[in-house]
Amino acid sequence: MASGEGSNFQALVEACTNATLHGRVELLVVNNPGCGAQRRAEQLGVPWRLLDHRAFPSREALDRALAEAFQAVPVDLVVMAGWMRIVTAELIQAFPDRLLNIHPSLLPSFRGARAVEQALEAGVTLSGCTAHLVRLEVDSGPVLVQAAVPVAPEDTPATLAARIHRQEHRILPLAVQVAAQRLGLCGPAQG
Repeated sequence: MASGEGSNFQALVEACTNATLHGRVELLVVNNPGCGAQRRAEQLGVPWRLLDHRAFPSREALDRALAEAFQAVPVDLVVMAGWMRIVTAELIQAFPDRLLNIHPSLLPSFRGARAVEQALEAGVTLSGCTAHLVRLEVDSGPVLVQAAVPVAPEDTPATLAARIHRQEHRILPLAVQVAAQRLGLCGPAQG
């Protein structure tokens, strides 16, 4: 699932292609028509589907449609790779312990939106990213993998976010492997 440029989605596809991650990306769902993730899916030959959140009467209705789309494929894991929507019990219960998210902070610090800005405003010297299982409370699920990123005195939201994003690309495939291993879908995670 992706809402924006889709670089985390592409990192997952590339990890599968080069066998760093033993799996396949079966379907990408986007919620913003023409977003970068959609274009990347077309270039990479990955099936995609648009479920525009603006066309649904509620978050629950959107999440029911998401669950149905993934169950129709079917998939073992669902990854929120830059999905900029809060999900409901409809989706979480459809994929218990099989719904992952990537977040640009070292959780439990700086949950929710604007995590990079929150870190800079707090004056921390270390930030990072976290891949975790999804729970109803935003950014509260069990941590699978984290990566630390130093905060430089001259950092802006853009410069810090760029460094964090590079680490997201590194840890998200590993987190998928860890989640799959925990569910008995594959062998031990690599490196």
